[in-house]
Amino acid sequence: MVNNEISMNPNDLARFLQKPARDFTRDDIVRFMEARGIPMVNFRYIAEDGKLKTLNFVPYSREHLVSILTAGERVDGSSLFSFVESGSSDLYVIPRYRTAFLNPFAASPSLEILCSFYNSEGKALESAPEYILRKAYSRFTEKTGLKLRAFGELEYYIKSPHNNLYPLVDQKGYHQAKPFAKFEDMRVEALDYCAKAGCRIKYGHSEVGSFTREGEDFEQHEIEFLPVEPEEAVDQLLIAKWILRMLGCRYGVEVSFAPKITVGNAGSGMHIHMMLERDGQNVMVEKGVLSTVARKMIAGILDLSKALTAFGNTIPTSYLRLVPHQEAPTNICWGDRNRSVLIRVPLGWNGAMNMIRDANPTDKTVFPDMPAKQTVELRSPDGSADLYKLFAGLVVAIENGLEMPDGVERAEKLYVDYNIFRNHDTAAVKQLESLPASCWESAECLLEKRDVFEKDGVFPAGVIDNVVKRLRSFEDRDLSEKLYNRPDEIAKLVSRFLHFG
Repeated sequence: MVNNEISMNPNDLARFLQKPARDFTRDDIVRFMEARGIPMVNFRYIAEDGKLKTLNFVPYSREHLVSILTAGERVDGSSLFSFVESGSSDLYVIPRYRTAFLNPFAASPSLEILCSFYNSEGKALESAPEYILRKAYSRFTEKTGLKLRAFGELEYYIKSPHNNLYPLVDQKGYHQAKPFAKFEDMRVEALDYCAKAGCRIKYGHSEVGSFTREGEDFEQHEIEFLPVEPEEAVDQLLIAKWILRMLGCRYGVEVSFAPKITVGNAGSGMHIHMMLERDGQNVMVEKGVLSTVARKMIAGILDLSKALTAFGNTIPTSYLRLVPHQEAPTNICWGDRNRSVLIRVPLGWNGAMNMIRDANPTDKTVFPDMPAKQTVELRSPDGSADLYKLFAGLVVAIENGLEMPDGVERAEKLYVDYNIFRNHDTAAVKQLESLPASCWESAECLLEKRDVFEKDGVFPAGVIDNVVKRLRSFEDRDLSEKLYNRPDEIAKLVSRFLHFG
């Protein structure tokens, strides 16, 4: 009997072991490495700078490999996180078996495994980013009986020497194909590597942003994933960013997830799509309209949206992207299929069976009903996001919304029709609150809502203090005004944060 989870699974371990990644065990990994003759295993873990770190092992025996995979290893936490004191800095990194994948870049085969942090007592480190998310989501599922599935849209620019052949057309890159999209092959290669690393890919395409400046081409692309539970959603974004940067090195080009590359051109966002499920069923729609649960979910995210920028928009150039007329939100509101709002309700494939039958009238196949696919999309985050904290913050915000007795009413008050933006209805827009305009403002908004995030110890107080301290350190109050009509200063700022996160 064919296992539907395995027959087309691109992950080498899943196919070899004939089981999905969530069921991987230590002995499975040992067996795979022995059978394939893999001489190296690498631990990967996220640090405060948002980048994956690595620790390399060369097991000399089966017993040594078992020891590595069982006990993990010590690392210097004070060199990874500013909140860890050097006097008690030893931390353990412990592998999460389900994340194992083959390194597609290694000259000699190696296995990569993402890790979690533990303290000297062998307990999960309360302030570790991945544990904050785990705490938030455990509380959420226990209290609500719901599951959250989410995924990110990973936008990025490829910076390369100018090529006159099929030149880029300014801001006309959306879904361009070769030869007009010069780095389609690189994107396709990234999709393949991401899928083999366990990421669930929805699709990839070239994006709107394309332009040429001072002898260099800037070509924008996007990889979008499929909905999974929050920790896995973060893992696949981290892996994809690493893969894209590694490919950039191979191709001799720069890959940047920076929220802004230059003024006047689209920046790169990292929109987050979310759906709620009960007993495996999407609960975002009731009788063809957005459900009560979905509306409360939206109300909760909007209520904490200013504070969430502290996790989702973490550098000064984040706030050069959140400006009008660049398909980036500035006002706290939501709407249907509207790219100017903070939370967008995209098309949800209602009537999908009718469309496929109309497009294929001679095909007499009986199409089964599709599971509901409705999501809501938060459009503010960007590539600088502190991903585990952002997703933990979103889980907290959704739970907050579900507990609001007036959640539906709050959502209705913040619903906007696209016409207020299309018709430049200034009076209507002025009634809406705005997102923060700087890291400094974002820090202030987080402080105002810190009690919600710190409830039940989900976000330790020290973590909130550390985030605020880092955001304030940029001293970017009134940044937009200071940089107005100063392109050289903007270029310096963009260059400083080109490879952040």
